[in-house]
Amino acid sequence: MVDYYEVLGVPHGASPDDIKKAYRKKALQWHPDKNPDNKEHAEQKFKEIAEAYEVLSDKSKREVYDRYGKDGLMGQGGPSGSRPHPGPEFTFTFRSAHDVFRDFFGGHDPFADFFGSSSSWVFLLPSRALLWRVQ
Repeated sequence: MVDYYEVLGVPHGASPDDIKKAYRKKALQWHPDKNPDNKEHAEQKFKEIAEAYEVLSDKSKREVYDRYGKDGLMGQGGPSGSRPHPGPEFTFTFRSAHDVFRDFFGGHDPFADFFGSSSSWVFLLPSRALLWRVQ
């Protein structure tokens, strides 16, 4: 079973800011466009990272995950699919890793400019250098 905390490299008590920073670092590291020689492996890692971020960055999803694990997110809180404690059932549908990435970066894929995207955008890089493109 995948441990979302391990995927992002953060401790179980990580703050929302720590989770956000860890996602940013890992998503940029494993973006498939940045790993053309190992695209299949990078895509798998990228999806894992997005899934972990989606769960750990949302307070209610994180609480369910901490209590029931990934099975709890899928509506299977206990052994054999039975929930050990009464309460509302929670089912989570994972979004595309690329959608999570674009949303995180303000609706734009920072790598799209290098691969022929025609959109205009401004993006603040981690180094605080401003990258901009105007068509």
